[in-house]
Amino acid sequence: MKDKKAILLAIITVIGFMGLTTGNKTIVAYEELDLSKFASVMEDENIMISEWSLHAREKMESFETLDQAEGYTNQLKKAYADWEWTVKSESDQWEATASKTDDEGIAESIKVMSAEAGGEIQSYLTYEMKGSLWNSDTEQLAENKLKSRLSDLFRGNTTIFSCMKGEFNDKINGSLSNTASHLLEVFDAEEIETLEEESFVSTTANSPMFHESVAAGGQKMNVQIGLRTEGMGANTTIVIGTPIITIEY
Repeated sequence: MKDKKAILLAIITVIGFMGLTTGNKTIVAYEELDLSKFASVMEDENIMISEWSLHAREKMESFETLDQAEGYTNQLKKAYADWEWTVKSESDQWEATASKTDDEGIAESIKVMSAEAGGEIQSYLTYEMKGSLWNSDTEQLAENKLKSRLSDLFRGNTTIFSCMKGEFNDKINGSLSNTASHLLEVFDAEEIETLEEESFVSTTANSPMFHESVAAGGQKMNVQIGLRTEGMGANTTIVIGTPIITIEY
């Protein structure tokens, strides 16, 4: 059953990435990190945060050859010389990844991916930041890091994915479905689609609280909530993501 859910989540994620509605957005224009909104709701709902992530993604339209991707990577290596770099190169693709974890346990990674298909080059730049602890200090560090990386790395149509995972400290009152509905109300979100099974609920919705969005079945969605319980007496795990969930659960 878990495999089935993992496959479903992967499909939803892929569809979400394919149907991105992007604009010229940066975190500087945001009044508050979406993660902060998640954290505030989790605190109010007595949920203990166990994991969080921020993921930025941009298509590199200017790359016309794999050599250009390699050249850009060499520039990044100089700018991020203290990061650990790995490179994978083949005749029709190039991939370079850099990673670093700071003293506060925040892990960051940069990835340049470029591949040739049908005589054309498709290239993407991604940046990810993740951690397990979330408090006011972490919030400020995450915001500062994200502003800096967006300014240094990205140039235009950047989409930011925010995701947070936690566990209810007590058994939830009512069913998973009722809990999901309650959380949609908290986020002032309009439900679009829900998958419901005995120990698992996944719902997609649209909320005015979040900036990013994806197209799903001709509708705009920008928040996804997943709930899972392992059995009788077990605590419930929750994952919230905007515009989609990017953490496995």
